[in-house]
Amino acid sequence: RGDCGGGAASSAAAAAHGDNPLAALMSDYFVAPPTAPTKCFVSDEFAGVKMPTRWDENDVFDADTKRKIEQRSTKTFDFWSNQPMPKLSDPDPSIEQSGVIEPNKDVADVRQQPYALAAELEWSLLDLDTDIDELYTMLKKNYVEDDDHMFRFDYSVDFLIWALKPPGWRKEWHLGVRVKANKKLVAFISAIPVNCRVYDKKYPMVEINFLNVHKKLRQKNLAPLLIQEITRLVNLTGTFQAVYTAGAVLPKPIASARYWHRSLNPKKLTEVNFSRLGQRMTLARAIKLYKLPDRPALRNVRPMSDFDVGAVSQLLTTYLHRFGLAVDFDDNDVRHWLPPRGGGRS
Repeated sequence: RGDCGGGAASSAAAAAHGDNPLAALMSDYFVAPPTAPTKCFVSDEFAGVKMPTRWDENDVFDADTKRKIEQRSTKTFDFWSNQPMPKLSDPDPSIEQSGVIEPNKDVADVRQQPYALAAELEWSLLDLDTDIDELYTMLKKNYVEDDDHMFRFDYSVDFLIWALKPPGWRKEWHLGVRVKANKKLVAFISAIPVNCRVYDKKYPMVEINFLNVHKKLRQKNLAPLLIQEITRLVNLTGTFQAVYTAGAVLPKPIASARYWHRSLNPKKLTEVNFSRLGQRMTLARAIKLYKLPDRPALRNVRPMSDFDVGAVSQLLTTYLHRFGLAVDFDDNDVRHWLPPRGGGRS
């Protein structure tokens, strides 16, 4: 529903920052025979499941999300109101009416000059071979945190490389802002290529992620400039649609997702006040309740390998056709995003 064109990034999910949506699809295991000597079998989980030929247009958001959209529908969004995306109060189109909001431009008509920054700042395209430690430190100290400033995402170096260098990645889509005087990195935004299916149509898009501004510069209006500049750089490659996610309701979401967490170390989580025990729950009982078994309860489960890529692609594509909005993974995407990865440098 959103276009990454018209001078600033817009989005199918309208967002400022958030977790990588692809990471939510990551899986470490694949169902197969115990030995799988010559063949890998796709699970029959979907056997007999009738795949929808038409999606339920009234079943996009849960009640909580619908309430939040209604509450914010009268709010004024200074930046987003000027972007090519619907207002929160706009009626949703039918499936037949869905499509790009603005026609794609000719690349020659895309703005050729970068957007102007404050005099003391400059744009910087990051080289992840040499700048990754600096990016890791900046995100560790300034990225998404809770309202009490107690917890913040701490993505490892290897995780960032994995998230920012999928098949088809481009260096010019790793955009930073530096202080001219000392070259310190103070802001960042990224884009990676992603093919999306919207109902029955496929679109080449980018996924916007890791939008981050140093805490001391949050009032300098840098976020809109980052969005506008990454949009310009993406448009110059001939791509004009984008998807991104946010915890807040911005104009205008087209889908919502609920995260489910399983506590692996309830003692530590309780000690640091990330979690708290319920009225009838003791720490000893919580530790026993959340203890993992020594081996998976599901028989014939083993780590996915490169041997399984084709079968996993088939299984994943079949499953994702149940949804009106989904990533269109090919074998290269599956090979990059889904197999288990060992622990790495942080």
